[in-house]
Amino acid sequence: MNKSSGFAFAFLGLIWGSNFVFAKWATALISPAQVVFLRVLFGFLPILLFALHRRVLRKSDLKHWPHFVVMAMLATVFSYYTYAKGAALLPSSVAGMLSGAIPLFTFVLASLFLQHEPVTVRKMVGVGLGFLGVFLVAHPWTTGAGQLDVRGVSYMILGSLSIGTSFVYAKRFMAHLNISPLALSTYQVGTALLVLAALTPFEGIGNIVQNAAVFGGLVLGLGLIGTGVAYVLYFYLFQRMGAVQASMVTYVVPVVALLIGWLVGGEPLHVLDAIAIVSILGGVYATQMAGSSAKGTEPDATRATSQGFDRLAGRRELSDRQIADADTKSRVDAELSHMTRSWDARRRSSARKKPGIRASMALRKI
Repeated sequence: MNKSSGFAFAFLGLIWGSNFVFAKWATALISPAQVVFLRVLFGFLPILLFALHRRVLRKSDLKHWPHFVVMAMLATVFSYYTYAKGAALLPSSVAGMLSGAIPLFTFVLASLFLQHEPVTVRKMVGVGLGFLGVFLVAHPWTTGAGQLDVRGVSYMILGSLSIGTSFVYAKRFMAHLNISPLALSTYQVGTALLVLAALTPFEGIGNIVQNAAVFGGLVLGLGLIGTGVAYVLYFYLFQRMGAVQASMVTYVVPVVALLIGWLVGGEPLHVLDAIAIVSILGGVYATQMAGSSAKGTEPDATRATSQGFDRLAGRRELSDRQIADADTKSRVDAELSHMTRSWDARRRSSARKKPGIRASMALRKI
C-alpha cells in the first residue's frame, strides 16, 4: 500500500465512521426520511461528476434498469433509512458498531444463495463470534438508564442485512453485465434519488437550517463527503488495491464510530463495548481470511494466470475512459478472451496432472 492509497484508506474509514454522528444530529431537526433524501441529493453530485469525467456511463447500460432499482432500494434507500432511524434512537457509537455486522450477513447470505461459497468450520466460528459481538453491543439484559432501544438495534440490523443482501444480489445477477463499479454506483444512487424524491414528505425539511453546524454536517459530512466523496475514494481504492483489500476498510468504520461518539458526541465508553467490537471484527476477519486461505490452495500457475486475468479485466473496465479508438477496444476484448481460454486450459491441465506423471516427466528430463 503506497502513501496515496494509505491516506485514501484512512480517510475513507474516517468518513464512513463519522456518518452516524452526523445522522444523529440531523434527525433531531428533521425526519429520517428527509435526512436520507438530502444525503443522497448532495452525495449524488460528486459521483455523477466523477463518472462523467471518467466516461464510464453508457446508454446501453440502461437496459438493466430493473437491477438498478433493486440495488437502489437495498443498498441506498432502505439501508440509509434504517441507519438514520437507528442513529436517531441509539448512541452513534453503538449504531456504528452494529454496522460492522455487514460482512457477517453477507457471508451467511452468500453461503445460502451462491454455490461457489463453501461453508467451513472456521467461517462458522467467525460468524458465531461476530454475532456474539452484536449481542454484546445490544446487551438486552441491561435495564434502566443503560438499556438500549430495541427498535434502534433492530433498525441497524435490518440496514446491515439489506446492504449484505445487495452485495450478494450484485454478485449473482450483475457480475456478468460488464458495468464498472463507478457506473453502477452512479446508476444506483441516481435511481435512489428519484425514488426518494417521490416518497419523501418534505414538510418541515427547512428546519435543518436552524442549526448551521448540523446543516453543514448533513450537507458536507453526510452528503458531499460522507456519500459522494466516499464512493469516489472507494472506487479509487478498488482500482489501486483490489476488491479484497479495499473491503478491509470495514474494519476501521466501527472503531472510528466508537471513538467519535465518545470524543465528539460525549457518549460513554464501556469495557463491554471494546470487547464487543473486538468480537465483531474478529468474526469478520475469520470469515474473510478463511475464504482467502481456500483460494490460496490453487496451483501457482493458476493463481498467476488469475491475477493476470484480473489485471486485464481491469483494463477492459477502464477502456471507456482510456481507449477512444474502437479498434483498440477490439484488441483488448480479443486479448481478454484469449486470456480467459488460457486460464481455463491451465486449470484443466493442472487438475489432470498426477504426481506419478510429473515424476516420470522429471526423470525423462534427467
